Amino acid sequence: MANTTEGFSDAERAAMKARAEELRAEGRKTKGATKAAADLEKLLEAIAAMPDDERVIAERIHLIVSEAAPQLQGKTWYGMPAWALDGRVVCFFQAATKFESRYNTFGFQDPATLDDGAMWPTSWAVTAIGPAEEQQIRTLVQEAVAHS
Repeated sequence: MANTTEGFSDAERAAMKARAEELRAEGRKTKGATKAAADLEKLLEAIAAMPDDERVIAERIHLIVSEAAPQLQGKTWYGMPAWALDGRVVCFFQAATKFESRYNTFGFQDPATLDDGAMWPTSWAVTAIGPAEEQQIRTLVQEAVAHS
């Protein structure tokens, strides 16, 4: 697995830009693909503008979400990275500095199918991502879209 203490590699950045270009090219055929490409670019720009410690975590989460649930489309939500299904935000990343918080947050919205009894968590504080956290995020994202 890629090093989790650094941001996107040059190859990863190039791949994401290539994907945005593919979506733009598809958009010449369909309006939705053009919007998806623009939304993905906004997400990547929002991540790139973060302070280094937050950017590294947001980049890692973006890769995990993209791999775990490729049907989710990246976009921004309140200026922060988010991933949506059919236009509805399923999960999001909130950088600590955005709201002067002590920690970053990775959370889920109503479309996520994480329901477990009468009460369940919908957001997590994230200060670093190691192998255990990566697996937990991957599992949560997969569960969030399992019944979609």
